[in-house]
Amino acid sequence: MLQRLALRDIAIVPTLELELDAGFTVLTGETGAGKSILVDALQFVLGGRGDAAMVREGAARGEVSAEFALPPALAGWLDEAGFADDGHGSLLLRRSIDAQGRSRAWVNGSSATVAQLREAADALVDIHGQHAWQGLTRPATVRALLDAQARLDTRELAARHAAWKQAAQALEGARERSDDISAERERLAWQLTELQRLGPGSDEWPELNAEHQRLAHGQALLDACRQALDTLDEGDTNARRQLHRAQQALAEVARFDTALQSPVEALQGALAQLDDAAHSLHGYLGRAELDPARLAELDARLATWLGLARRFRQPPEALPALAAQWQQQLHTLEAATDLDALQAAVDQAQRHWLAEAQRVSAERQRAAGPLAAAVTSAMQSLGMAGGRFEVVLLSAEQPQPWGLENVELRVAGHAGATPRALAKVASGGELSRLALAIAVTTAAAARAQGEGAATLIFDEVDSGIGGHVADTVGALMKQLGASVQVLAVTHLAQVAACADHHLLVSKAAADGSPHSQVRSVTGEARVAEVARMLGGDTLSGTAHAQAMLKGAAAPPAAPKRKSRT
Repeated sequence: MLQRLALRDIAIVPTLELELDAGFTVLTGETGAGKSILVDALQFVLGGRGDAAMVREGAARGEVSAEFALPPALAGWLDEAGFADDGHGSLLLRRSIDAQGRSRAWVNGSSATVAQLREAADALVDIHGQHAWQGLTRPATVRALLDAQARLDTRELAARHAAWKQAAQALEGARERSDDISAERERLAWQLTELQRLGPGSDEWPELNAEHQRLAHGQALLDACRQALDTLDEGDTNARRQLHRAQQALAEVARFDTALQSPVEALQGALAQLDDAAHSLHGYLGRAELDPARLAELDARLATWLGLARRFRQPPEALPALAAQWQQQLHTLEAATDLDALQAAVDQAQRHWLAEAQRVSAERQRAAGPLAAAVTSAMQSLGMAGGRFEVVLLSAEQPQPWGLENVELRVAGHAGATPRALAKVASGGELSRLALAIAVTTAAAARAQGEGAATLIFDEVDSGIGGHVADTVGALMKQLGASVQVLAVTHLAQVAACADHHLLVSKAAADGSPHSQVRSVTGEARVAEVARMLGGDTLSGTAHAQAMLKGAAAPPAAPKRKSRT
């Protein structure tokens, strides 16, 4: 539940901090006092849209923070998203916005994205605005309402429909472009044949060049090795003989001065290295030979390789990758011209979608009846006695990403009437009451199943009703507040009287500018506010307000027993 809401420099609120309790809480006040600011601020910190107009005039930035009791559903989400658990079972969301409209967000003190705030919001708060009834006329909203009741996730259904559509487009494209695809396929096949005739290996080009260089300069290599070997070891005045003499001369006298031991050892090392070099040269000369036939073969292959590279305007080393690329493209084109395979893919994708769509339809059908019955029951006490609510599944004219059917809400406003499409027969007041009935019904069902948001906010959803219906709305919200935190912005005294907690929003001038403030009212202050909402004179309004508060606080009377005769 929402435990604390804090605002700083938001709209006409310089600073505000609210501590909120469980149960049913109402926010009341004169029109324009700033009640909607609190709801807007909460929506903002939960990832809603924000702009520079939210920032209080003259301030550099505004900030909203909301602290919630951490619901179990978000414990794993915190770990996956990398947010620290504060260790106190709380979740702190914070968001700021500057005068240029740039916003930042935090979760438990760690930087977050607006999308992550929205993810958390689904498990925290459910807000029903005063125009919630408008959604009842939108097909997508109605369908989402039923799917939520059925606990359906239709993302897999949409994905299968997209796969089916993609397969059908591939088939249609292949039919329309068959001539172009065939021509492109022939061109690629010819080019690939040329490359495959060469058969370029992935590492062959550098190896060819290295071998060609070696054979092309074979005589020069042999002459240089022979000259080096003569100089080092085999000539009349070779280096080995000279080094050996120097080492012997020093070795004979080194015993008289240890300082000569180091150059003696260095000469010994040089001799060892010279011997190694001479051994390697002997081995090279023993293996190396001139091979004119192999050189001619390499010349021919290099010429072919370079010719293809020029023809296809590619560097020679790119030919192996080009061959692989064309091979893949040719496979793709061959698949694109295989109409039988493409048709089979379309049929398979359609079957997969249909199987999931039929499953979704069955779940929707199972959920439609209980939802209709629950809303019908709620209608009886909301000024629509005898009315009936129906959730009807209508076959779609063609397959849709969301399934085989559209969902239509129908209502009969009184007993004996035939239910008809809600948007065509319900008045604005009836739509508002239906929206309230649906909101209360779905929220109660979700909480009974251990699901849904822990905080429900009703923002003037009771506008346009009064009398006994207003009493019923207040009683419904109070009843709902026994299992979930309920916050309601209301202008109805009957609803306010039923609340467990009453917050009064008022506006005052300070430093020449209006400031909105909120305070909890109890006792005589609450009586005075309810009396103001009733609009009566001081004495009669106060007496009426006292009676309403007393009646709302009293436990419901037990039903009377029928006398037996």
